[in-house]
Amino acid sequence: MAVATVDTQIIGGIAAKFRTCPATGLKIDLAAQRLIKANAVAAIVFLAVGGLLGLLVALTRWQTIHLLPADLFYLALTAHGLIVLLVWIMFFEVAVLYFASAVLLSCRLATPRLGWVAYALMLIGAILATVAVLQGDSSVMFTSYVPMKAMPNFYLGIILFAVGVLIPCFMFLGTLVIAKDEKTYEGSIPLVTFGALTATIIAIFTIASGAIILLPTWLWSLGYISHIDTVMYKLVWWAMGHGSQQVNVAVHVAIWYAIIAILLGAKPLSEKVSRFAFLLYILFLQLAAAHHMLVEPGLSEEWQIFNTSYAMYLAVLASLIHGFTVTGATEAAQRINGYTRGAFEWLRRAPWSNPAFSGMFMSLVLFGVLGGITGVVLGTEQLNVMLHNTIYVPGHFHGTVVAGTTLAFMAVTYLLLPLIFQKQVVWPKLARIQPYLFGIGAAGISLFMMGAGTLGVPRRHWDITFADAVMSFNFPAAAHLMLGLNGLFAILASIGGALFVLVTVATVLWGTPVTADNVVESLGPMPEKQMTDAVSSYGSAGTWHLPGTYILVAVFFVSFVLYYFVNWKYLSQIWPLS
Repeated sequence: MAVATVDTQIIGGIAAKFRTCPATGLKIDLAAQRLIKANAVAAIVFLAVGGLLGLLVALTRWQTIHLLPADLFYLALTAHGLIVLLVWIMFFEVAVLYFASAVLLSCRLATPRLGWVAYALMLIGAILATVAVLQGDSSVMFTSYVPMKAMPNFYLGIILFAVGVLIPCFMFLGTLVIAKDEKTYEGSIPLVTFGALTATIIAIFTIASGAIILLPTWLWSLGYISHIDTVMYKLVWWAMGHGSQQVNVAVHVAIWYAIIAILLGAKPLSEKVSRFAFLLYILFLQLAAAHHMLVEPGLSEEWQIFNTSYAMYLAVLASLIHGFTVTGATEAAQRINGYTRGAFEWLRRAPWSNPAFSGMFMSLVLFGVLGGITGVVLGTEQLNVMLHNTIYVPGHFHGTVVAGTTLAFMAVTYLLLPLIFQKQVVWPKLARIQPYLFGIGAAGISLFMMGAGTLGVPRRHWDITFADAVMSFNFPAAAHLMLGLNGLFAILASIGGALFVLVTVATVLWGTPVTADNVVESLGPMPEKQMTDAVSSYGSAGTWHLPGTYILVAVFFVSFVLYYFVNWKYLSQIWPLS
């Protein structure tokens, strides 16, 4: 049985221990590997907690069950938003930064001891903020709009967590410098690393925005500052709140490219165009945060329209480029692998039984259709008036962050387990169905939330029957049906999420060790049982014969136009109210 050997190298006067990955041939710094493992494990623990809280929220919104009383509902909703929108995702993204720098560039990680300081800060901050919420005096929602005031530890915990995230961002940049200086790669950095670099740049801006608003808010909660302007708070907070989700987008797009490169040997249709799309994220994606501010009276209409109706579309263009490129690159690779019959043999014969591929492709489709199209709708000033502050908004979030980002992170975990944890995935049959359970569940949550929001169901209300209100209001029966279906699909997504946690934890604890003899088999079904250097090298696919992709693109645009028109039709029905 062949086992991985460990080599110690003295580079720049600094000793670093490496092992060579038997599948990819990449040198893996053991210090980076340990940090990847620690951050990934923390991420999955918080995902389990946040997912459970989300199920409780969904079952409470289902008016027939109405599980939690009002105070516990808002507590659970606050903790759910904090953990799944910030903590679980950021822990996993830090692991991705280490992987995309030290591992893909086959170099030592910059200042690994600082990585452990960052890990401790993130863990302490996450626990501090979560405990503050669970104590019952900080149910201010994830947005924590003033004048609602949480306990000081809520803000302090988020600040500590943010500082912990900032450190790996600079470690990532330092690792790029080391790799360049040590000439561990030729030409440009790999596309996946470039995507991680994009996420790092956006993350630094995001954390700076958080510091600008959360530090004075913390002092306000302690009584040292008497007043914080509400509109100013929202404006700067959404630079952080929406910015953190843009980090997600950049990372999960990079993961799409990584998965198809590892499993299919796929290369982007055009390296330059894909990199340009990442650049558009840096320049314009942050401006899309303005769609949360379209009903604020303190901001000029010109500012609102420019940021949403013009600047945001350039960020949308970037996502369209990535979505079509990943699909086209998959088709190009599959045709090279021999699946050339008709327009869609490449898609039918794709490795759908491999959870990494199935999770990635569902993430791609669901993010584009449920998250992307609805994001443009919410970013249209006139349509936003109809949908703002309804449950349509978290429906959009679940299309982007859950069906898009979380599913992509789950998918790549099935590759990290054999490549980084060096364990074969246990219970492969359960692993195969897990992405489908979670993906279908997340899609249903998103769809039925947006359906209820279109009928006017409020975003954060515990009881839509308004049973104790002086003036009652009755939503149509369809709204209650939507919330019931949302609850059913939340149960399905929770089963998929629980399976993911179960399979992952069992693999880490009891999985068969990966060796040079079984590493390729451990990655799951692939068209060809051989590895290429596509994930760590520069290059384009070199073909534009992609009939299947062109058909899928046409279907997407037709769906986009029809859905956009339907929302304008809905809007026309409320014009007489003015």
